[in-house]
Amino acid sequence: MAVAEESHFGRAAARLGMAQPPLSQRIQRLERHLGVRLFERTSRQVALTEPGALLLAEAREVLARSEAFMATARRIRDGETGVLRAALPPDLSGETVAALLAGFSGAGASGLELELHELSTAQQLERFAAHELDVGLIHHPCDVSGLELGPVLRRELGVLLPRGAAAAGLDEVPLASLTGHDLILFPRAGAPAVYDDLLTTCARNGYTPPAVRHALGSSFVRGLVLSTEAVAFGPRDTHGHAKEGAEAAADVDTEKGVVWRPLTGAPLALRHSVAWPAGRGDAAVSAFAEAATHALRTTAGATPDQPARPLHLRPASEYWL
Repeated sequence: MAVAEESHFGRAAARLGMAQPPLSQRIQRLERHLGVRLFERTSRQVALTEPGALLLAEAREVLARSEAFMATARRIRDGETGVLRAALPPDLSGETVAALLAGFSGAGASGLELELHELSTAQQLERFAAHELDVGLIHHPCDVSGLELGPVLRRELGVLLPRGAAAAGLDEVPLASLTGHDLILFPRAGAPAVYDDLLTTCARNGYTPPAVRHALGSSFVRGLVLSTEAVAFGPRDTHGHAKEGAEAAADVDTEKGVVWRPLTGAPLALRHSVAWPAGRGDAAVSAFAEAATHALRTTAGATPDQPARPLHLRPASEYWL
C-alpha cells in the first residue's frame, strides 16, 4: 500500500521507517508468494500493474480488518471482551436513544453486551482518560486530545419560553428579543467550552441574560420557565415535535403555558460526534458510531456540520474560528 500510494520506493521506505533495499526485497518476496507482478519499475518511477491495482483494494480491506483484529485482541487482553462501555449525553430524546440501540443491535452486535451510561462530555472525557470508556457521544467544542472522532453533526437550538412572553408571538425569535429574561442552562462543569460558547454567541447577538440558572432535567427546566419567566435553549426533538417542510417553522406547544420557537438565523447549535480512544476503534465501536450517527440524523434532525472555516485545535478546547 505504501509503495502504491507513494509511487516511489524511497518515499515509501521513509514513510514506513525502514531502509529502501529491504523494502524492495520484501516487495519482491510478496510478488513471488502471490505469483503476480505488482509493480512496473523504471529508473524514474514505480507504477502499479493491472494485477497490482486489482489487489490494492483487497489489501486495504485486509489491513483494516487486521487493525480491528488487533483492537479486539487488546480488549480481550484488558479483560473487556464481550462488553462495550458506551456513553450518551443527557440531552438526547428517548426516540433517539431507542433508534441508536435498535441500530446497534441490527448491526450484528447483538451478541455483545452494551454497558450504556448517561454522562456529560466532561464526565466522558474523564472516563476516556482513565480507560473506563470505550466510546461516547460528545459535544463540541471540547478537548479531543488522544481521541478519534466520527463525523460532526449539528442540531440547531431553539428557545423555550413562556407563552405570555412578547417573543412567543414571533415565528422566529431574534436573540436580542430575549433581553430581560433570565437564562436556564446546563451546569457549566458538564461542558465548559460549550457553555461559554453559547453565552458568547448570545452576547454577540444582543442578548446578555440578567442571571443564569442551572438545570438538567426537561421537567425541571419547564418548571423554571413557567415559574420564573426565564428562557432555555434546546433542540426541537427534545422540546417539541420534529417536523419537516413548512411545519418546521410553526408553533410548537411543549405543554400548557410553554412554547418552543426557532431562533432567527439559527445562531446556536449543539455539535456532536462519536469519540473513542485513538487506535482502539474495533468493529463494535464502528457499529456504535454508525448507529449513533444514523439515529441523530433520522430522529433528531441532525445535519453534517460544515464550518465556513477549518477546525483548529487548541490545548484546552476545540474552537470553530
